[in-house]
Amino acid sequence: MAIYSVLLPTYNERDNLPFIIWLLVKTFEEEKIKFEVIIIDDGSPDGTLDVAKQLQTIYGEERIVLKPRKEKLGLGTAYMHGMKYARGQFVIIMDADLSHHPKFIPDMIKKQKEKDYDVVSGTRYRGHGGVYGWDLKRKVISRVANYITQVLLRPGVSDLTGSFRLYKKDALEALVETCVSKGYVFQMEMIIRAREYGYTIGEVPITFVDRFYGKSKLGGNEVIGFAKGLLHLFFTT
Repeated sequence: MAIYSVLLPTYNERDNLPFIIWLLVKTFEEEKIKFEVIIIDDGSPDGTLDVAKQLQTIYGEERIVLKPRKEKLGLGTAYMHGMKYARGQFVIIMDADLSHHPKFIPDMIKKQKEKDYDVVSGTRYRGHGGVYGWDLKRKVISRVANYITQVLLRPGVSDLTGSFRLYKKDALEALVETCVSKGYVFQMEMIIRAREYGYTIGEVPITFVDRFYGKSKLGGNEVIGFAKGLLHLFFTT
């Protein structure tokens, strides 16, 4: 039976972590899917790691794997770090803040099996996908960013900036080695590189819900970094 490894980077997510772990365990158990959740905490000052240790005690070390780092080093490097410890043949990346509901994971697994896709990406912009909890300004920024990306890079997928995906582990390992982005641009570059190297990509509609607790990590520096990363990919791919 295939094992699915979930990579869950965290930073100040002590309030959200118990809920997302409970939902993940519930989803995998109901579908009778073998899994592990690898929590990569980047030195959260709010005690996220302490909560993770409690959850590991509740659900077991086989299911909850802790691979913390001492400081915040970027989303891309968090995935690279966690992937080194993944036992699964498939790796799922998602956010820990309840923006991504685990109920879509079975759909992703089913989609992957349909055509043996190398990557299955959750999309907010097709079918019954959508975004909830954002104000109009943030929705417009997201749509414009996605539109500009589509025009410049022509990735062949509808949601290039999303971060809820399923990868074959060997494909993920190969892609990570070629990516130069470390922050939020990492997600975008992964899809562009996947297309560039001929990996097959499927899409599953998802709903994105703004975080329940805590503050968004997306700030001005990330927006500037996204713009720079977009231009870099435009001129190099």
